[in-house]
Parts: sequence; structure tokens; C-alpha cells
Amino acid sequence: MSMINKTTRLGASLLVMGVLAACGAEPIDDEAIAEKNESVDALYDKAFNTLNSKEYKPAIEKFEEVERQHPYSPWASQAQVMAAYSAYRGGYYEDAIVILDRFVKLHPTHKAAPYAYYLKALCYYIQITDVGRDQKMTEEARQALKDVIARYPDSEYAQDAKLKLDLTSDHLAGKEMEIGRYYLERDEYAAAVSRFKYVVDSYETTSHIPEALHRLVECYLRLGVVGEAKKYAAVLGHNFPGSDWYQYSYKMIKGNLSPEEKEDVFDKYLKVL
Repeated sequence: MSMINKTTRLGASLLVMGVLAACGAEPIDDEAIAEKNESVDALYDKAFNTLNSKEYKPAIEKFEEVERQHPYSPWASQAQVMAAYSAYRGGYYEDAIVILDRFVKLHPTHKAAPYAYYLKALCYYIQITDVGRDQKMTEEARQALKDVIARYPDSEYAQDAKLKLDLTSDHLAGKEMEIGRYYLERDEYAAAVSRFKYVVDSYETTSHIPEALHRLVECYLRLGVVGEAKKYAAVLGHNFPGSDWYQYSYKMIKGNLSPEEKEDVFDKYLKVL
């Protein structure tokens, strides 16, 4: 063998060793290499099958791989939405929101944009906690649902968003009622009045209105402001004449509650936070 051939082979060997060293001497990922040689539809199908198998984290990665390898194909934008959906299904809500925000920024007029805004709202909505806890997530859900309704008022997503918006309002009103009762139980009537008025003014379509009106009657009577108590009792009677809350308010105004009714009306729903 000539000296030239030996030198050439040695150089080639050193080159291979250098590449392995640069890669940390990790084994070659045959699957990754195969994926890089796959067509876009094959990559997408593999990601979709992974999603159907409920392997949500791998599905996110595979859909993102579609976008990385074929950024200018029609599949890329669809893969973004599906990556977000995979994250939503897997409970990776923050990841889903990040992906969706990026999608609508890049594709504001895409046909999937209404769904992207709706899915983002769902990511917040599904995390709503009970009324006894902090309602920051409820506020986020409320704003995101309003965004869907404002942007796409005639869409099917807007119709569902309106229904869910009612529930978020009920949650937020419930939180205000919980705090109002807390003040009422401690005879802090001015603070309680502020909370109950806020419910009446801001959440007038929720299920909490009859009680909020009654609690205002109760607070004002305890403060000795009979005129205001009668005003709210009249509003309660006009709008909810058949409710137990109106019956309580009416009897309180007349001053003829029985001992049992007094105990009931003062204690009903009062809870310490």
C-alpha cells in the first residue's frame, strides 16, 4: 500500500473519530434519521397516530417536528394547532397557550384561528377552581372567552363561549358573596355592603342576585338605614317575588320573623373563609 493511500485512510478515520467526539460519542438515532427522510404527510400521520394513542407529550414533539422540517408547507400551520391540542389533552395547559399565542401571531387570518382562540380559552376554563380559592384563573378564562365572542360572534365557538362565560361570572360572583358573608358574620356591615353591591352591579345575570339583594336588606337594617333596606327589598320583590330570600327580606322589614326564621336567615350560607 502506498504512503498516499495510508495517509488518506488515516485522515478519513480521524475525521470519523472527530465527528463522534463532537457528538459526545452518542449512538446514532436511526429513527431520527429516518424521520428526517420522511415526507411531510408521513410525519404528520405518525404524529396523529401518536396523539390517538394518548401519548400526548410525544405527539407534541412530533407535530412540532412537522413544522420544523416543513415550515412553509400547508401542514406546518395545521401541525401547530394539533401540537396545541395535544398539549391541551395532556394537561400541559401553559404549553398549549404558548403554542396558540404563537400560532395566532403568525397566522391571524388562518381558518383555524377561531378554534385557536377558543382552545386557549378552554385551557384557562378547565383550570377554574372552586369559589373558595383564588379566582385569577377564572378571570383569565373570562377574558379569553370574551375575546372569542368579540372576534368571532357568529361562530359555533362563540355560542359555547357564551355558555361558559356565564359559569365564570357565577364563579366570580360566588367569590364576592363568600367574602361578603365573611364580613357580615363579623358585623363589618359597610365592608359587606360593598361586596354585595358589587355582585348586584357587576353580575346581574348570575344565580347569586337574590341572596345579594337580601343581604343588602339585612346589612342596612343592622346599620339602621331603613330607607336603603326597603329599596333593595322592593327590587328583590319585583324581580324574585317567589324566592325564599324575598320572604326573609319582607319579614325582616316588617319585623315579624319567628325565632326559627331569624336563626335561619342569619346563618344560611354564612361560612368562615
